[in-house]
Amino acid sequence: MSVSAIETETMARVSRRLIPFLILCYFIAYLDRVNVGFAALEMNRALGFSPTVYAWGAGIFFIAYFLFEVPSNIILERVGARVWIARIMLTWGILSGCMAFIQGPWSLYTVRFLLGIAEAGFFPGIILYLTFWFPAKYRAAIVASFMVAIPISTVIGAPISGALLGMNGLLGLAGWQWLFIIEALPAVVLSAVVFFYLTDRPSEAAWLQPEQRTWLVGKLEEERRSTEAVQHFTLGEALRHPRVIGLGFVYFGIVASNYGLSFWLPQIVKGFGLSNLATGFVTAIPYACGAVAMILWGRRSDRAGERVWHTAIPAFGAAVGLGACAVLDLPLATVLLLCFAAVGIFAAHPTFWTLPTSLLTGAAAAGGIALINSIGNLAGFVGPYAVGWVRESTGSFSLALLALAALPLGAGVLVLVLGHNPALEGRGAAPRAAE
Repeated sequence: MSVSAIETETMARVSRRLIPFLILCYFIAYLDRVNVGFAALEMNRALGFSPTVYAWGAGIFFIAYFLFEVPSNIILERVGARVWIARIMLTWGILSGCMAFIQGPWSLYTVRFLLGIAEAGFFPGIILYLTFWFPAKYRAAIVASFMVAIPISTVIGAPISGALLGMNGLLGLAGWQWLFIIEALPAVVLSAVVFFYLTDRPSEAAWLQPEQRTWLVGKLEEERRSTEAVQHFTLGEALRHPRVIGLGFVYFGIVASNYGLSFWLPQIVKGFGLSNLATGFVTAIPYACGAVAMILWGRRSDRAGERVWHTAIPAFGAAVGLGACAVLDLPLATVLLLCFAAVGIFAAHPTFWTLPTSLLTGAAAAGGIALINSIGNLAGFVGPYAVGWVRESTGSFSLALLALAALPLGAGVLVLVLGHNPALEGRGAAPRAAE
């Protein structure tokens, strides 16, 4: 069998084995992360939460996430993804279900903080795990395929969440309580499946043919040596390197727009006078657009072999969409502009993650990717809190969206500044992407 045939068959088999399952896992993770946005439609009134209290509760998750992200990813690199991701999913599923029983602000803050600790390391762990299996030229499309779970979790989850709110009064529980309980169960179940289904490294993959294992292990080792020949980072160097930290701030700008939208979009749409169920369906529209854009843009980046502009352009588009929403106050125009913003937000994600994975290897990759994700996910606190504070101060979402627009704008500028480094200009990308 020729090398090209082995490569094609190997990558197709690896993709079929891993990507659908990882998409499912991340779908559940993201659903548990943002379902508080839908629960807020009923929970805030029931428990007397002001916009600022809710924003603190939504955002404090990310402070814990920031603090525990790097240690969690280093543990994953040492003990293996199978064990550690199973542990993460079990603990976050249990804590997400506990959200149904909060009684006031402090129990909200406590459970959300513990949930952040429990989930810390999941996303950067999967990004690191993908580098164990996919050569660099496949990564934008592969990361896009995995991360499409973010918008899909809202496309599917928003109508479901809206419907679950209608279970109000069943067995003496409110609809928002049922939402947390029911949407937590899949994570607990999947934790056991992860333990038995995932394979830590290609060298251990009995489901690959011997020649396929040999090719994949050799290819990844060749890329590791090539990367380290240009610049080799130790774990300590990666955690304090200006480019790694700079990429963290790029991701901060992208993530802020995402979470600012995720936690508040249901309330923005509800303000149009819609029912909870209709709010769920309308909220799903921008995310459906974002899911398509994520896949197509990731493939385009792989074909072009370019990463920096493929990150900057959608970031600028997100800024334009969010900023324009602050000017136009008509429901239809707002939804269309939010669709445009969502296209930019989600298209920027997969191409961004090709940048650090082309720069870092080994333990440095585990720590560096986690640090970048930690910095970026602090925006999960800043974005929702900024929107909540401006909303409470002005009584309007318009100025909040304008402030939110500045963050992806800054991210686009910063990635262009960082992009003069050859290591960040698509090294390892190939002219053609995997289909």
